[in-house]
Amino acid sequence: MTQVADSKQDRIARRQVDKFEARRTELAVATLHTLAELGYARTSLREIAQNSEFSHGVLHYYFADKRDLITEAVRQYEAVCVTRYDEVVARASSPEQLRDEFVAMFFDTLSEDATLHRLWYDLRNQSLFDSSFRADVLEIDSHREAMVWRVISRYAELRDTEPAASPATTYVTLDGIFQRALLHHLTDRPETVAEMRGELPGVIDLLVR
Repeated sequence: MTQVADSKQDRIARRQVDKFEARRTELAVATLHTLAELGYARTSLREIAQNSEFSHGVLHYYFADKRDLITEAVRQYEAVCVTRYDEVVARASSPEQLRDEFVAMFFDTLSEDATLHRLWYDLRNQSLFDSSFRADVLEIDSHREAMVWRVISRYAELRDTEPAASPATTYVTLDGIFQRALLHHLTDRPETVAEMRGELPGVIDLLVR
């Protein structure tokens, strides 16, 4: 009888935890655009509440502080983003198709989700100063690296060759281009972004043997 009662209590406790985590996820996603607009330095739970439909008390109940909320929001955003190129990889039947569709999506997402990408780089920069961010940032970064590697390794396969660099070097090369292009996009320098877009196919070619 005691074991049955304990089992029931365990199930109830698990459901409560699951509901709590589901609500955290819902709030993080719902406040994501507010976070992206404000950035880390200008954000507090109270300011986020003032710019969203949720009260400060609700946010404070589910998140310990702004670090907790921002990390969860970026994590949820990246969970979707790290598969953004998988469809391109899956349908590519030639190296040229894969390269051209990757370049198109690379710059489309840069302009369409600029403030959200800015939030990610803001968080990554903050991790240089705040060690509490680092484990989460490294985990997200590893998923982004794997995403890029799926593209380049498939491109090499379609060209019947091999990647010319490690996954880490490949990632930082393309991520560096993306971050620089994002800066120029936010600074309203379309000519520089267009120049980088024109050069990216050549860079991709350099990343395979």
